[in-house]
Amino acid sequence: MSELFSVSGKVALVTGGSRGIGWMIARGFVEAGVKVYIASRKADVCDQAAKQLSELGTCISIPADLSGEAGVKRLADEMTERESALHVLVNNAGANWGAPFEEYPAAAFDKLFALNVKAVFLLTRELVPLLAAAARPEDPARVINIGSADGVRPPALEVYAYGASKAALHHLTRHLARRLSPQHITVNAVAPGPFESKMMEATLERLRDQVIAAVPLKRIGEPDDMAGVAIYLASRAGAYVTGAVISVDGGMGTCG
Repeated sequence: MSELFSVSGKVALVTGGSRGIGWMIARGFVEAGVKVYIASRKADVCDQAAKQLSELGTCISIPADLSGEAGVKRLADEMTERESALHVLVNNAGANWGAPFEEYPAAAFDKLFALNVKAVFLLTRELVPLLAAAARPEDPARVINIGSADGVRPPALEVYAYGASKAALHHLTRHLARRLSPQHITVNAVAPGPFESKMMEATLERLRDQVIAAVPLKRIGEPDDMAGVAIYLASRAGAYVTGAVISVDGGMGTCG
């Protein structure tokens, strides 16, 4: 059974891997024997995160700003220079923007859709050759997109562009799953609920009790909750799953 969930020896790229949910996934992969590349916008933060994770296994920093096409292309080119095959791509880099309805800016939609949706499409497309090189019918290459519970049901907070962009990402995931399945590349999304992350920090500082009360399991997500679903999707146990949006939200979206 342990072999069913093994990811040892694989190569993965985790964008936004220096903190929050990306860090949780990267750490889980490193501890499970995956050679992990992490990318994030701030070079010093990315380098420090990789240094810490390297104490547990193999982790390499590739700083990258994915908000524009040039940054996406540079990251893909560097991965191609370093590796001949990529088993797992985790598209986690993203942004949020909260503001009252009457003041919500158009710029929020431009920024969030560019990073949360367009960059995911562009990076995945650029890395298809590396993913295809790792893919096997019985053990496909994997793309794991990090969506959100706010893309499954209307957010409680005023994060209009964020919720809309994550819903779009979930649909893009299904579309890419259909397109890439002949190349033995699966594409799935994970829709997290509340976790201890930089994006949730301010909300949890103000509203922790209310957030927990809204979760049927009555707790905030733990790092192992996120690492576990990523390892499942990246292992042979998840080889026959594609086009799925898996909620990891303590039941908020289904029984809240």
